[in-house]
Amino acid sequence: MHQIVSQKKPAFDAAMDRLAKDLSSRRTGRANPALIDSVKGVAYDSMMDLNAVASISVQDAKTLLIKPWDKGLLQAIEKGVRDANLGVSPAVDGDAVRVTMPPMTEDNRKNLVKLMKEKLEEMRVVLRKMREEVRETIIKLEKEKKIGEDEKFKILEEVDKMTKDYTQMVEDIGKRKEAEIMTV
Repeated sequence: MHQIVSQKKPAFDAAMDRLAKDLSSRRTGRANPALIDSVKGVAYDSMMDLNAVASISVQDAKTLLIKPWDKGLLQAIEKGVRDANLGVSPAVDGDAVRVTMPPMTEDNRKNLVKLMKEKLEEMRVVLRKMREEVRETIIKLEKEKKIGEDEKFKILEEVDKMTKDYTQMVEDIGKRKEAEIMTV
């Protein structure tokens, strides 16, 4: 792999990581701690992430259990989850907050798939944009006589192959997530 291509690979990897994290936080009808990882609540007079003040675990397929390390934060955690508008039902239960996932309807599932496909298309656009940036760099290097024409075409071919591979990964992730969402 040419140096120019290998320098851009971490950017492609980072984009894929963002996509994977975004899709993991999507609701699928199954309890998943990633769904509420980004929820913030008021704790100790400042906004804090839920996972910074409590442990989040899956109790069963439809229930998450949030156990704060400080029991005085129970109400704040419940309010934070409720205010996040995730379509879930938090309730204080003893020394923890139970978050119950409502059953997914067919319409909800179809809307989630639609939103997921929009995210996948956004990622394809990001990948193409990064490919074009690399292509412009390569063409500029050839005009400056820093690389030859044959090397330019070889590098461009590597960039196109890498972009195609990452685009295929996006497709594969999308297919798996769609199957997960549509599974009742």
